[in-house]
Amino acid sequence: MTIDEHLTVIDRIRLREFPAAPGRSATVESGPGFRIAGLRVSGEFWDADVTEVTETEEEFTAELTALVQALSLRWGPPETVDLTACLERTAQGLPVRPPLDTLCGYVPRMHTWRVQGRWIGVGLGQGARELPFHLLVAVAEAVP
Repeated sequence: MTIDEHLTVIDRIRLREFPAAPGRSATVESGPGFRIAGLRVSGEFWDADVTEVTETEEEFTAELTALVQALSLRWGPPETVDLTACLERTAQGLPVRPPLDTLCGYVPRMHTWRVQGRWIGVGLGQGARELPFHLLVAVAEAVP
């Protein structure tokens, strides 16, 4: 996908109503007050060499950087939210509010904005060296 296509997806999900009950499709997880969409997901790296993983990471990082720049032109500089504490709480079995409870399993940090009363964040992560990279967008009706 191109940056313009990512922006179209972001606009589409940020303007939609949130569902009353949790749900999941191929690329979107949603629930009361939030929606998370996979903008791009790489393949897995079980048999990949380090060079392939590094090249994919660089490609996804460049894509995230370009997306953050495009969104910053629209909405101003982002706030960066570190999700490490959310992941630690989840690992301890402690409650974490949606959508941070799901996001922290995918990305270590989010670049976020407040737009028309909604919280919007984008991030990139990889759970382990063998797992795919995930470029995600999240929209919530309140700051989580």
